[in-house]
Amino acid sequence: MRIAIAGGHGAIALLTEKRLAEAGHEAVAIIRNPDHAADVLVAGGIPVVIDLEAVDAQTLARDLQGVDAVVFAAGAGPGSSAERKFSVDRDGAVLLADAAELAGIRRFVLISSMGADDWQPDSDDVFQVYLRAKAEADSSVKLRDLDYTIIRPGGLTDEAGTGLVTLARSTGRGTIPRADVAAIIVAALLDGTGIGSQFEAIAGDTPVAEALESVLY
Repeated sequence: MRIAIAGGHGAIALLTEKRLAEAGHEAVAIIRNPDHAADVLVAGGIPVVIDLEAVDAQTLARDLQGVDAVVFAAGAGPGSSAERKFSVDRDGAVLLADAAELAGIRRFVLISSMGADDWQPDSDDVFQVYLRAKAEADSSVKLRDLDYTIIRPGGLTDEAGTGLVTLARSTGRGTIPRADVAAIIVAALLDGTGIGSQFEAIAGDTPVAEALESVLY
């Protein structure tokens, strides 16, 4: 498979690229900063410099020709403004979905956030804006004729992955290694599981592939 990953220099994206490359697949990492290309190459990905805040859907669709699936793992990041939560976390996901549809790509994996539906409409707190941006991105993707999987991880850690998770519509609070989120992404893509589903993900005691097969769609 040839899989494009928006936010291709993020920690989860780099781990995903490494897993895909090791499995014999091509991971095209969409990055904004050309200085990040070396890290992508080390992970086994193919860096492509595209600024999602400065490209239109038609142009991006042309860049996605030959791609079998797309993953949205981009984010404005800690310390970014409320405006960028919308322009990256929400609008970037919507843009990628628009481009995927134009390019005829059906498979779409979206990294969201636990608690996205619980954002407070009366708050201008940046974290609440972030949750709103994620929720609106999720809603936009779910309204489309795409083979989507929406993953809402709990608190992310840099611990070694265990390959054991809990996936459910609502898991309750918990944490999960970034490596295990990458494992979920890769398994969903390569095994064709989790299609049409949105679920939270935390560390647990069920192997990733088994958990994906049993998640309610």
